Amino acid sequence: MGKPRVLVVGTGFAGYHCLRGLERALPPDAAELVAVNPTDYMLYVPLLPEVAGGTLDPRRVAVPLRPKLPRTRLVQAHATSVDLAARTCTAVDVEGRERVVGWDRIVLTSGSVTRLMSVPGVAEHALGFKSVAEAVFLRDHVLRQLELAEQADDPVERAARATFVVVGAGYTGTELVAQGRQLTEAARRGRPGLPPVRWVLVDLAPRVLPGLDERLSGPALRVLRDRGVEVRLKTSVAAVTETCAKLTDGTEIPTRTVVWCVGVRPDPLVSSVDLPTEKGRLVVGEELHVPDHPHVFAAGDVASVPDAYNQGKPTPMTAQHAERQGRLAARNVAASLGYGEARPYRHRDLGFVVDLGGGQAVADPLHVPLTGLPAKLVAKAYHLLAMPGNRVRVAADWLTELLAPRQVVQFGLVPASGVRLADADRVDAGPAAHR
Repeated sequence: MGKPRVLVVGTGFAGYHCLRGLERALPPDAAELVAVNPTDYMLYVPLLPEVAGGTLDPRRVAVPLRPKLPRTRLVQAHATSVDLAARTCTAVDVEGRERVVGWDRIVLTSGSVTRLMSVPGVAEHALGFKSVAEAVFLRDHVLRQLELAEQADDPVERAARATFVVVGAGYTGTELVAQGRQLTEAARRGRPGLPPVRWVLVDLAPRVLPGLDERLSGPALRVLRDRGVEVRLKTSVAAVTETCAKLTDGTEIPTRTVVWCVGVRPDPLVSSVDLPTEKGRLVVGEELHVPDHPHVFAAGDVASVPDAYNQGKPTPMTAQHAERQGRLAARNVAASLGYGEARPYRHRDLGFVVDLGGGQAVADPLHVPLTGLPAKLVAKAYHLLAMPGNRVRVAADWLTELLAPRQVVQFGLVPASGVRLADADRVDAGPAAHR
C-alpha cells in the first residue's frame, strides 16, 4: 500500500508551520508529505504594508518553500474542492490543468480572502491588499496617480488623483495608511508641481485599532493625524465608483484610489467540503480534527478552534493563532500515525505590534502598552523573530532605510486584471486572491 500520504492545503502561517512540524515529528519513512499551494513561497503578510510603502523589497516577505521543507512535495496549484468520501483534493495549476491528489490525512490551512460585503462598486473599483501582487500594484498605482496629477490641467482631476482612501482602521489599514503617507511625502520632495496629497482612513468603528486597548489606539490616532491623515470614524463606504468614494454620512470624496482593508473571511474552499461550519469556518475540536472525521484536520483562518481561555469562543483570525495551530496540527497528525501523543489547543495572546512607519509604533507585548521608540523596537524584534526566513535581508532593508532616502520608483509589472477584488469571491480565483 505504500506510505500514508499527509496532504496540507495552503502554506500560510498555519500550513507552513504544520509542514515544518511534520518534517520534525515524523521519520522519513513514516509518511509522504504533500503541500498544495498556488505559490512556491510562504507569504509573511504582516510586512505587506512596508512593501506597499517602498521600504521592503517584495522578495523579503516571500519565504521560499522548497529549501525550508526539503521532505515535502509541492504541488503548485490552487485547490478548488475536497472529496471526503474519495479522500481526494482537486486543484488547478497556472495553466488551467486539473489535478487530483489523494490523501490519507488532510490538513486544511488555506487561509482567508478579502471580505467584500455588499457595497456597490467595491469589487469593480476598490483595490485589495492581501498578496504580494496587490502590494506591488498598489505602490505603483499610488506613484502613478501622483505623476498623472502633476500632469493634469484640470484642478478637480489633480486633487482627485492625489487623494487616497483606505477603508478599515484595523491593523492592516492603519499600517497601510501610515506607510502610504510616508511614501507620498517622499515622492513630493523636489517636485513643486505636485498638488497637496490627501490620505483618508475610514472605519465604522468609534476608534482606530478597535481590537487593541484604548491606550494604544489613542496614540496611533494622534500619530496619523499629526502626519495629516484624515481619520473618519463611525462612518464607512456606501458605494465606490471609478472616480469617487461615497461615504455613509453622505460625503463624496473624489478619488481614483480606494483600498479595501475591511477584513477577511475563510477561503471559499471551505464551501466545497460538506462539513459543519461556524461563521464560514470549519468546526473542529480542541485537537484540531473535524468531529466524526479523525483523518481531517483544519487550522488557521479556515478553522473555528475553541479558545480555552475565552469561554470556548473561536480563536480570532490572526497569524499568531494560525502559526501555533499549525504546529499543533502537525503534532496531532503525527500522533494519529502512531508518533507521539495528541494535545488540545492552548494559547494566550502574547499581544500585538502595529508599525506606523518612521520612528513610530504601538505595541502591547504581554499586554504591556508601549508607544514610540520602545514600541518600534519591539515591533521590529517581533517580526524578525516571527519570520521563518529572510531575516538578514529584512534587517538589511530596514538599516538601508535608516541610512538612505526611500527609493520612489514604479515598475508597472502587475496588471490591474491580476489583482481584481472580484476574484476574492470565486472558488477558482487562483493565486492573486489567496496567500
